[in-house]
Amino acid sequence: MEARERVIETIRRGKLDRIPVYGWVAANLSEPITEQFGSVAAFEDHYEFDYAHLFGGPLCHKAEDVEALQAASGGAIDPLSFSELAYTDPDDSSAYQDIIDQVRQHKEERGRFVYVQTPGIFEALNGVFGIENHLMYLLMYMDEIQEVYARQAAWNKAFAMNCLDLGVDMIHVSDDWGGQQNLLFSVDTWWSHIYPYHKITADAVKARGAFLSLHTDGNINSVIDGIIKLGFDVVHPWQESAGMSLKEHREKYIDHFVTMGGLDVQTTIGFEKYDYLQAEIERVLQLSVDGGQLYCTSHFVQDHCSMEELCFAFDLIYRLVRELGAT
Repeated sequence: MEARERVIETIRRGKLDRIPVYGWVAANLSEPITEQFGSVAAFEDHYEFDYAHLFGGPLCHKAEDVEALQAASGGAIDPLSFSELAYTDPDDSSAYQDIIDQVRQHKEERGRFVYVQTPGIFEALNGVFGIENHLMYLLMYMDEIQEVYARQAAWNKAFAMNCLDLGVDMIHVSDDWGGQQNLLFSVDTWWSHIYPYHKITADAVKARGAFLSLHTDGNINSVIDGIIKLGFDVVHPWQESAGMSLKEHREKYIDHFVTMGGLDVQTTIGFEKYDYLQAEIERVLQLSVDGGQLYCTSHFVQDHCSMEELCFAFDLIYRLVRELGAT
């Protein structure tokens, strides 16, 4: 079974030869990885990663425009002044060359499944408002902020459609909603202010017949029914260190979506607890042997992780997924 097919069959809950594998390793460890392997790409090839997370494309706003509006607003942009902030053109083809290059590298040359990170609704605007202000605005400007979200949703949809046109297999919406124990805002707020604007991109992606995934850190147990209703095929990271349970996913939700994750960077890798690291890798892979899991790190591996530990983890993962074999 080829890599891309393996991922697609996992998402569709089909028959597999082994669990697909990937890792978010480049952001903090590109220098030591390059020193040891020659490049991050060589590391990914060495461990035969099945899929790839693509970054790039246009930013929503020019940094200088945000800075200028912050200065004009006395340091803090609110939903009333946000209307003065221009979005970039999501149809500017010159802004997508990095995605084109990554699709060629991973999908066309190596046969991997490729997914691209796209903005959500809440997380995308934290850089404009500041997260503390943003949470206050959800209460102070309940109507006005929906106008802000509508503009963001329209841009997100256009960006996602352009990525699909370039051959991306899955739109990966990044929108952190959770803290360690529950949502950052109320469930009612999620349904009234977050759900409707995610639905715009979700519906457009599904209408194209493409796959749709969600990244949201933390505990999101209280809105799983909404995630299902939006039609997400994949949820990352399903963070067990924040009260999520992979066993519960398998018992309740595996028919609705698969999880991406399983290697928790908050508690498992990067702490020189080799016995615990091995036990956790074995536990999750054995739990997932009959499908429903795209094995991956829960987030970027942090820079306190040594290359010795990183290779220990991925040597073990490489061996185990092949030993555990077909579903």
